[in-house]
Amino acid sequence: MRMHLAPRIIADPRILSGKPVIEGTRVPVELVVGKLGGGMSFEDIATEYEITREDILAALAYASSILSLEEVRGIA
Repeated sequence: MRMHLAPRIIADPRILSGKPVIEGTRVPVELVVGKLGGGMSFEDIATEYEITREDILAALAYASSILSLEEVRGIA
């Protein structure tokens, strides 16, 4: 069962075991964010993975929304 998680982002158990991916591709959100974090440019990512700038921005927005839900607690 395919689920829309956010604009342009889906999860489908038949695609990469349900990891969030760019809709219409098998490109995982974590890969896009990791490539950006590693210094790869938007243009290079778009070319290498055949996705758009809007897809990359959607991946970043989705990752940000997930991180905003995370709660970090210190341990004494």
